[in-house]
Amino acid sequence: MASIGYTLMTEQSGPTNLVRFAQQAEQVGFDFLVSSDHYFPWLDEMGHAPNAWVTLGAVAQATDTVGLMTYVTCPTFRYHPAVVAQQAATLQILSGGRFTLGLGAGESLNEHIVGSGWPGANVRQERLVEAVQIISALFDGGYVSTAGPHFPVDSVKLWDLPDTRVPIGLAVSGRQSCELFSPLAEVMVGIDPEPQLAQWWDGARENPARKVAQLPISWDTDVDAAKERAHRLFRWSVGGWKVNAELPSTAGFDAASSLATPDVVAENIPCGADVDAVVSAAKEFFDAGYTDLALVQVGDDAQDTFFDAARSELLSALRAL
Repeated sequence: MASIGYTLMTEQSGPTNLVRFAQQAEQVGFDFLVSSDHYFPWLDEMGHAPNAWVTLGAVAQATDTVGLMTYVTCPTFRYHPAVVAQQAATLQILSGGRFTLGLGAGESLNEHIVGSGWPGANVRQERLVEAVQIISALFDGGYVSTAGPHFPVDSVKLWDLPDTRVPIGLAVSGRQSCELFSPLAEVMVGIDPEPQLAQWWDGARENPARKVAQLPISWDTDVDAAKERAHRLFRWSVGGWKVNAELPSTAGFDAASSLATPDVVAENIPCGADVDAVVSAAKEFFDAGYTDLALVQVGDDAQDTFFDAARSELLSALRAL
């Protein structure tokens, strides 16, 4: 059976609404929640960027059984890996063992704020490997000291460790990242329904792993309204990962997506109230080897309608996959 999640999209909702949406998602039957971790929204029209960790702490107390995951945190620029480890361990305790730490190499949009520059992808991946090694060592318990080139740490220790170790997920985009990150993590975080990603990931480890992806949809009984909403709030996504990781501002994403029409955006995001279209898009991910898929409902104002559809027809249709 497919595992279906719901995305707490911090770029389009304030913290109070996100906690409410988390409760609704659990009530209608979603298996897990993932939360973006942004300092900026992708576009000015999205209008939000609350702190993901504070919000997840509230979500952990407002829910009971649903899984939680960052999707994803970058532990190498605006956060130090030792701080991320402390946050993750604390959230695992507060959630009763429901948390997975999703990590990635980051986007300039969120990480440029500390003014440390934005290096190339190879350096960003090198930094991420070192950060994950520090976080894993801290999860082991005891004092940790390292002399790495990016994040030297001196006698660091987590004083509150959860009974259940925090699983680590790592975001990948190609063969190099799959083979580099797979031995370091329990979960693969992917973007595209490309079967080779799962093959490369599992080929670099002893046993197959959980694999999580996202699927944005714009659910609405009015197809034109769904397309308009998707275009207004999600046109930034048409550029793909290689573009999205490099642009440093909402103005840059607006300019990069200025020629994308509503119909172009709708080619990549199911728009309307068509269950079959959502199932077809989801099937591509499961056929590519993913085990978990988190839906992203576009638009803060369309969540209640989406939850009604999830309860009545969407979740059962997706689980049938």
